[in-house]
Amino acid sequence: MNPRSGGGKAERFGLQRECRARGIEPVVLGPGQDLVELAEAAVAGGADVVGMAGGDGSQALVAGVTARHGVAMVVVPAGTRNHLAMDLGLDRDDVVGALDAFGAAVERPMDLGDVNGRPFVNNVSLGLYAEIVRLPEYRDAKLETTLSTLPGLLEPGRPPFDLRFIGPAGEQHTAAHVVQVSNNPYGRTIGTLVSRPRLDTGHLGVIALELPADPADKAFLAAVAAGRPERFPGYVAWTTSTFEVDSEAPINAGIDGEALQIASPLRFTSRRAALRIRLPRHASGLSPAARELRARALRGPRYSASGRTTALPP
Repeated sequence: MNPRSGGGKAERFGLQRECRARGIEPVVLGPGQDLVELAEAAVAGGADVVGMAGGDGSQALVAGVTARHGVAMVVVPAGTRNHLAMDLGLDRDDVVGALDAFGAAVERPMDLGDVNGRPFVNNVSLGLYAEIVRLPEYRDAKLETTLSTLPGLLEPGRPPFDLRFIGPAGEQHTAAHVVQVSNNPYGRTIGTLVSRPRLDTGHLGVIALELPADPADKAFLAAVAAGRPERFPGYVAWTTSTFEVDSEAPINAGIDGEALQIASPLRFTSRRAALRIRLPRHASGLSPAARELRARALRGPRYSASGRTTALPP
């Protein structure tokens, strides 16, 4: 467990005490210690299940260890945003309840993203967002820093980044303001853009955006306001099992919210069903995107006054 994650959630919820009460050995990440080494030592010591209480960046590092050894993993939402926990259908407010997965639990496979040998559980962002993540103030005030920084980054004439890649139709892209590669694709409606319906498709989701020279571009603003960014010509999204981004220089990246600089080219792959994730039996197991899709399916087709079937939007 990372005692600094989420403003000290591990201590606030008494996770060490709660672990011992359940027969779980708590391992606290101390200053200067290597999280991967701690996880490797736990596996070498005979652990049947390894859990991580911390943010998504820490979850990814531990996931890499458990995937390598085929050991089951428990996700404890003790970070700030806990996007992985959300998409696994965990109650992000029930930090202690996540420990129930060490007992009677539901086990499910999950894919693991990889970029140049580094695992990621959510996404890797390049371009504008990667610049924001690198700011020193981002870690303590993510939302505030993003909102205060974006206007300057979106100023008229902002040049795109040196990010070169091949698009879904085989077209060459040489510049973009935003590139995001996710471990499984996100939803496509305004209610699911920040959530993934599934985590076991074996595919990466890729989104690229080249912003207009004028931030007040009506087509761009209308597409964003409607929750349909794909209607803007500078936006492209697709799924793939592999993806590569090249550049003349090392590339700044936000990997599960952690700022890193990686030598070019970046090679992304999806390791299908690499993880054995254990969830408490009381967890829904459904992400917000999965819940919305299920609700839409239950509602079924809509009918107009003429009796004609009206398709629901994708």
